[in-house]
Amino acid sequence: MATLQKTRERGMLDGQFLIAMPGMFDSNFVRTVIFICAHSKDGAMGFVLNRPQQLTFSDVLMHLEMIDSDQAIRLPAAARDFQIQTGGPVETGRGFVLHSDDYLSESSIPINEDICLTATLDIVRAISRGQGPSKAMMMLGYVGWGPGQLESEIAANGWLTCPADEDLIFDRALLEKYDRALALMGVAPAMLSPIAGHA
Repeated sequence: MATLQKTRERGMLDGQFLIAMPGMFDSNFVRTVIFICAHSKDGAMGFVLNRPQQLTFSDVLMHLEMIDSDQAIRLPAAARDFQIQTGGPVETGRGFVLHSDDYLSESSIPINEDICLTATLDIVRAISRGQGPSKAMMMLGYVGWGPGQLESEIAANGWLTCPADEDLIFDRALLEKYDRALALMGVAPAMLSPIAGHA
């Protein structure tokens, strides 16, 4: 499994979107848009960007025993409205925050020039106080691939790839992201075939 490191060689798919093709039958990934954070010969790691999560940020804070129910009512509006998403089927009890680079801590890892990943409680505390990054999203869980697995899935017509778009990453309209990601490539969903073709 690929892990993120502060100083690492960027992989070919780092900072790319994966867009599920119609032939994707794994229910975890039907009509998903995934942001790849790390890709190397050891595998790949990323986050689903368009799966809602039932938990609220207040729920997360209370679960972590950072606040009680009385304090939840007094959270800043930005913290009360902070969206939690399902990042993938691996380690679903673990939280990750993708965010703009105007917030950095010792544990923040740059993904590209503008986006970082932080998976420690310091950013959760900052968001709860209204002092977090200007753009952020929290995911529970992630998506992971072993060595060569993602490349094989792409070759088998499982995924389209394109450069990631920051506005789309942080957009709160989750259910529109799939069609919007395809539109970045000039593709309409009806144009996609679930059957791979080889010349």
